[in-house]
Amino acid sequence: MAKSKYGYGWLIKWILAAVLLGVGIYMAFADEVVYTITGITIAVFSLFRVYPLLKTLDKEVLRTINLIEIIFGVVLGGVMIYAGLKGLDGDQADTWSKLFRWFLAFFFYLRGLVFFVSTSFFDEKTEVPKFIFHIIALTLGGVIAMWEGFDASTLGILFLFISITGAAYLGYDGYGGYGKYRKYSQTLNKKPQKDVQVKYDKEMPKEDPQKEKELPDHPKDEEEKQEETYIS
Repeated sequence: MAKSKYGYGWLIKWILAAVLLGVGIYMAFADEVVYTITGITIAVFSLFRVYPLLKTLDKEVLRTINLIEIIFGVVLGGVMIYAGLKGLDGDQADTWSKLFRWFLAFFFYLRGLVFFVSTSFFDEKTEVPKFIFHIIALTLGGVIAMWEGFDASTLGILFLFISITGAAYLGYDGYGGYGKYRKYSQTLNKKPQKDVQVKYDKEMPKEDPQKEKELPDHPKDEEEKQEETYIS
């Protein structure tokens, strides 16, 4: 099957950019949405790691440690989703704001701790980007735990910044794809040079090749005169 010369990926990217930007703006003003999105992110991150991670770990103790971390992540994510959907207010909102800070700090710190325990005590190999990411995770865990003013609104502003950056990237990438699509559409409205030449050849009158090969007929008397070249 021939590969298509165009696509509508640019349209999907523009739609995703609009959705991402809208969610980011909404999250900056609604704590409940921050709780829900954060919980979904943590739960998905934890659940999607279960099978690939446990299948590829060689040591049973590493499987146990990582499974415990995954269970904690799913539980924390579920509690955050519950709080966001229930819509806590009043004293519950203040209490939940403090718990949210500690839950998030615990999640980041636990992820970094499990990683460094695996690499330091159980000889688990790693890469430089992964090492740097978990250094950042440990740092974030400590910063969030010590930052008393940290709450859902603070995280909502961070999500807004990430949303704007992601929407700008998707919009720019979609713009390039739309430009290629328009160039392809332009070629559809132009007749190929080969077709023009074929049409020109069909319109031109064709000469009969038999006429070119036939020689003019000479009268017989001229042939006789040419033979009588002697003097009697």
